[in-house]
Amino acid sequence: MTSPNAPAPASDKLDGAVLKIASVVVLGAIMSILDVTVVSVALTTFAEDFQTSYATVAWTMTAYTLALATVIPVTGWAADRFGTKRLYMTALVLFVLGSVACAMAWDITSLIGFRVLQGLGGGMLMPLGMTIMTRAAGPDRVGRVMAVLGIPMLLGPIGGPILGGWLIEAASWHWIFLINLPIGIIALAAAFIILPSDKAKPSESFDFLGMLLLSPGLALFLFGVSSIPEVGTVASARVLVTSVIGLVLIVLFVFHALNKDHPLIDLHLFKNRQLTFAVITTSFFIVAFMGAGLLFPSYFIQVGGHTTLAAGLLMAPQGIGAMVTMPFAGRLVDKIGPGKIVLTGLPLILIGLGVFTQVASDSPTWLLMGALFVMGLGMGCTMMPLMTAAIVTLSNEQIARGSTLMNIVQQTAGSIGTAVMSVVLTNQLLDRGLDTTTVGAASHVPTVPGSAEASAADSILSAASDAFGNTFLVATVLIVITFIPAFFLPRTKIARPVSEGEAAAAPIVMH
Repeated sequence: MTSPNAPAPASDKLDGAVLKIASVVVLGAIMSILDVTVVSVALTTFAEDFQTSYATVAWTMTAYTLALATVIPVTGWAADRFGTKRLYMTALVLFVLGSVACAMAWDITSLIGFRVLQGLGGGMLMPLGMTIMTRAAGPDRVGRVMAVLGIPMLLGPIGGPILGGWLIEAASWHWIFLINLPIGIIALAAAFIILPSDKAKPSESFDFLGMLLLSPGLALFLFGVSSIPEVGTVASARVLVTSVIGLVLIVLFVFHALNKDHPLIDLHLFKNRQLTFAVITTSFFIVAFMGAGLLFPSYFIQVGGHTTLAAGLLMAPQGIGAMVTMPFAGRLVDKIGPGKIVLTGLPLILIGLGVFTQVASDSPTWLLMGALFVMGLGMGCTMMPLMTAAIVTLSNEQIARGSTLMNIVQQTAGSIGTAVMSVVLTNQLLDRGLDTTTVGAASHVPTVPGSAEASAADSILSAASDAFGNTFLVATVLIVITFIPAFFLPRTKIARPVSEGEAAAAPIVMH
């Protein structure tokens, strides 16, 4: 019999108060996730407006994702130290200020710098949102919380390119950043009114030295590699000095992390064989998938002659494909293990990318949209199962550190992917005596069929198609390599290990 004074059991459904908090969190998450995809359709516009190479403008993506990777491990420590509400509002302010600054950029260097500021705010929004929602809903309703937070993750790849294309076409590229100002102000006011007050509490010391080693190390290394097309040789001081310094800092971080109690990234987790294979698989997959994803809108705009809005719409099938398979993949992972799901998704991605390795200036649009849809189906079977494969064998005390590790790996691999693919494409274009301005002009200038101008334009677009196709071939090879570590992922249901604390708290069953 239940006492009348006993608290009512928590419902599986999210109540009104939690849903209000969810509305604030989703608003911030949508801004952060959309901003990654919105900019993808603007790269060609940046290259033309700022008269620079594709490898340089790609840093508007690379700098943002590197900033995300940098701030993710800081977020958990800062949330405990300063409180989630204060930090969430601070992140919103940073993101909005960064967005306005990006809209006011006067050259490509200032735009890249302001993207870092924007990324520092955007990187905190998602992990903070997860913390706020989990605390509000309680541990018994985490699944419902993840479903709510999954909304912006599914909508971002579909809505981002479309929104970005429409804003560029209807107004200018400045508005892909200025649109965050009114949304951010609404989110900030809602956070102030709706989010519950929180109290800061003591937390473990933050690894500032690790951050000072790893973040500049990655940035310098990627900057050196990305400079190769511009300087024309690997032997340049700009390439060698920055790359070597970056590698040295990364190596120093590894030694530092292995000898510190609470490092920025807990490298001791790699003793877990399954997590190691999941990280390796994720790294190759993200480098290939995110790097190739950067090029799709540029191909549609430069070679296909489509408007930015049309390019955004043409990207929608990929997001729709992910929406189809992601829910099924999530349910199946718990039953048959992540290995089988990932090894189903990778061939689909391989098929889709294979189509793009054969692109020509007159490739049928329906074929390319179909290839993107198939890639989306594969992505829905790959991203979440890889995260599950990494986390599911960790004890309760290790899950937070494992999640941080995987998030950093994803963002860093995304940065490497955008840098590598942009360098390859730029080199391919330069080898053919082309640049983004020349290709764009050839696809948009009206010509009379059979005329000398038409023949010249066709020649340029054919050469550009070959450059894109060869770059997509690099991504395809990386996906093939991904099969090797993916083969070692578990292909049966996995039982999560019970930590000593959980075992001590478990009830004793009398037989």
